[in-house]
Amino acid sequence: MTGALHLLCGKIAAGKSTLSVRLAAKAGGVVIAEDHWLSTLYPGEIADLADYLRSSERLRAAISPLIVAMVRGGQAVVLDFPANTVASRAWMKELADAAGVTATLHFLDPPDDVCRARMHARNASGTHPYQVDDATFDQFTAHFVAPTDAEGFAIARYG
Repeated sequence: MTGALHLLCGKIAAGKSTLSVRLAAKAGGVVIAEDHWLSTLYPGEIADLADYLRSSERLRAAISPLIVAMVRGGQAVVLDFPANTVASRAWMKELADAAGVTATLHFLDPPDDVCRARMHARNASGTHPYQVDDATFDQFTAHFVAPTDAEGFAIARYG
């Protein structure tokens, strides 16, 4: 029995985590959220992009076998990690291939001003493990690459 793998692509505050919860509920699956794991495993240690990349790479190496095993075992997994670069999506494609599934990539593409407004509201609410300022938004957005059909995912697009 094979499960499903759902991936999320979108800039900071595009709505990835909100959608991940809805997808998991609909599929009877589980959400594995990078922000939760990084803030738990590396509290106070992620101050910039280099820290994020180092910590994220460690997390990915640790949980990759678990994700593959869950999907192979019939579980629907919603991977709430940003599939925002070709390199991050290549890792996710490896997971899907190892699990024997075609992953669905959910691409959320609201305008930057909408993401910024959501980010500011999220910061004000204090409900997210990371406070992101405009400079950090710009830094991460500069590395964003929209997905293409050639990457081998089933892409669901959201405006």
